[in-house]
Amino acid sequence: MDHTPFKDIVRWGALALLLSWSSCGQRTTTQSPDTTTATAESVAPGTEETTNESAYQIPMDYYTLDNGLKVVLSQDKTAPIATIAVYYNIGFRNEPKDRTGFAHLFEHMMFQGSDNLGKMEFIQLVQKNGGILNGSTRFDFTNYFEIVPAHKLETMLWAEADRMKGLNITQENLNNQQGVVKNEVKVNVLNQPYGGFPWLDMPQYANKNWYNAHNFYGDLKDLDAATLEDVQSFFDTFYSPNNAVLVVVGDFEKGDAKNWIQQYFGGIPSVKLPEPVDLTEPRQEKEQRFTKDDKLANRPALAFAYHMPERNSPEYYAMGLLDQILLQGNDSRLYQALVQERGYTGSVDGGINAFLGNMYNYNGPMLWMGSLIHDQNVNADEIVKVLDEEIQKLQQEGIDQELIDLAIVKIRSSLYDQVSASSGFGKADLLATFALFDNDPARINRLESEFRKVTPELLRKTLEEYLRPTNRTVLVVNPLAKS
Repeated sequence: MDHTPFKDIVRWGALALLLSWSSCGQRTTTQSPDTTTATAESVAPGTEETTNESAYQIPMDYYTLDNGLKVVLSQDKTAPIATIAVYYNIGFRNEPKDRTGFAHLFEHMMFQGSDNLGKMEFIQLVQKNGGILNGSTRFDFTNYFEIVPAHKLETMLWAEADRMKGLNITQENLNNQQGVVKNEVKVNVLNQPYGGFPWLDMPQYANKNWYNAHNFYGDLKDLDAATLEDVQSFFDTFYSPNNAVLVVVGDFEKGDAKNWIQQYFGGIPSVKLPEPVDLTEPRQEKEQRFTKDDKLANRPALAFAYHMPERNSPEYYAMGLLDQILLQGNDSRLYQALVQERGYTGSVDGGINAFLGNMYNYNGPMLWMGSLIHDQNVNADEIVKVLDEEIQKLQQEGIDQELIDLAIVKIRSSLYDQVSASSGFGKADLLATFALFDNDPARINRLESEFRKVTPELLRKTLEEYLRPTNRTVLVVNPLAKS
């Protein structure tokens, strides 16, 4: 899972934990199902296998239940584990106004008990069966996943369905989680040097639309103002099967999985969903610069951000390659210029949807962003000058096929590292988001071919339009702590 301050509820344990499953018995204090193999059903309408479009193909079955729940099954018998992921189409950028941080608060509420599992019993059910779990809130979704021994798949499907059907929403639980989230904001943002920089700060400075530009971690007054009625309404509206996708990756029999999914999820009623909010951003015509005083920081920092092309457009894939050329890895132009040649900093971090995901798992306006903490004797203008010089070199010298091929190798390596990880979560993440946002999880098998369509001319046009200074926001951290 991507490193992010939203690693809530349960921190990642070592995958070696899964090796202990043989000594972990089934939890007996909850009304969990037995593991009797269900009778295989016929292939559901809408099930489709992917076509052979590239050398590395991820197999999948994709279909939708009558209540609107999207289901993606991807069988992989490499290891005797199963990854179960449920993604809800609600993130922190489309949460209600005057309730900043509410999507994140609700993520915590999902672990406070359901019809058949008491408070914290969901977590105990996973851990006592040798598994690991987590949940996170991102721009456009909230997700929950478990990685368990393969023979516990049915148990986890039952548990996820149990909390989709209904939560134990009480004033006590709400008060408790409001306190937890407020403390998290204080620990991760308010009382940390560079707290919120740049992952929380930059969207608020660079964007104009409230939905993209508000404090999604949550203002403390908004967190305090959340009511029990707010929580119930939020759950009833957004945590419905027709606003979600269920992904299962790993060692399972498809007939069994389909039967269990129908048994446990099929009876959950759908709801009428609200109209999607307008996330559009105006074209930026002038560079923006901001300074943030940080009483806890002892070195200056700088972040830059450019508005991205529309997701899935040809220019979007071109920006993916430009990101590799300019920012990713020690061979990148900015690392070489800022770290190796000038020694302004020890590292440059960032990317597309940086710090909160990757370039694939979002749905709406996005920023290409970079950041660095640098030496006191280097001013912001010097860093921005280097940034402009490296972009101008690419514009003036052009990008030949050899450089494109190198960028494709890097992005292909990163992508395949994600989808081939033994835990299965990286694969599940892409399948879930492509199903949720595009109704097309098979897109995972076409990504490489889309990058290969990018030409030197398309890269030139993308550089000219999207990496222009007037499309840029610069945020400087002014350190107030003594060195």
